[in-house]
Amino acid sequence: MTTAITIRGLAKQYGDHRAVDGLDLDIHEGEVFALLGPNGAGKTTTVEILEGFRSRDGGEVTVLGTDPQGAPRRWRNRIGIVLQTTGGLDLLTPREALASTAKVYRDPRDVDEVVSAVGLSDKADARIVGLSGGQRRRLDVGLGIVGRPELLFLDEPTTGFDPQARRDFWDLIRSLADDGTTILLTTHYLDEAEQLADRVGVIAAGRLLALDTPTALGGRQGEEATVSWEEAGERRWVRTATPTAEVARLAARSPGGEVPELTVTRPSLEDTYLTLIAPHLADDTTAAGS
Repeated sequence: MTTAITIRGLAKQYGDHRAVDGLDLDIHEGEVFALLGPNGAGKTTTVEILEGFRSRDGGEVTVLGTDPQGAPRRWRNRIGIVLQTTGGLDLLTPREALASTAKVYRDPRDVDEVVSAVGLSDKADARIVGLSGGQRRRLDVGLGIVGRPELLFLDEPTTGFDPQARRDFWDLIRSLADDGTTILLTTHYLDEAEQLADRVGVIAAGRLLALDTPTALGGRQGEEATVSWEEAGERRWVRTATPTAEVARLAARSPGGEVPELTVTRPSLEDTYLTLIAPHLADDTTAAGS
């Protein structure tokens, strides 16, 4: 596959603290990649280096074939950035904010098309100060995609969203991915990573701990399953590498073949993630370069 982002031996240090410590990573064109890690893991520093907003102390980085450190303006026209918060736009309308931002780009999307894509058609001419948190976040995404980016950076995009707003936002991200946009997502919501990401990378102490699909991360697919059921008024369970066979055995001795309150579960992405980062949680998470 063609890589949109290549990182080799990336290093960044703040005083005595190594925020990023020899990171190697490839992100493919057209994929949604979720970068996960606890506070202080090096996520923000890494992403800011990729965006060209922070210099590095060592290693090699290419983003869309260009070193982001000192990259020219034509490179910036190829990326979109959705920060955690934006400000200074309260007196504008979404349509005005998007139209103003579009002028910066060589080949922007049609403003009305973007307004519709982010679900703000009903609020296109309302003042931004009156928008809800979810609507403002949709506008942030609109500002990130109006330049028709090949690569979109999303930093904690659904923080503060209610459940329905989060699911609507996920649909928007999926539509962008379907159009071929490469997306680098940082999030603390593990269900969000599982829903959206083609691959997941977990970092801690500035190093890559694991890299795989959400379903296979950390060997999840090979972990034993827990089969649980009700019997004689008690909750019973067994861990097994052959859950289908266990369910068949239970069904064979249950009246009518129905097993009361049957559940079959494997370790969740959250379980695996917490296991991976557990040795690093005692580290100082207040250091610069989260």
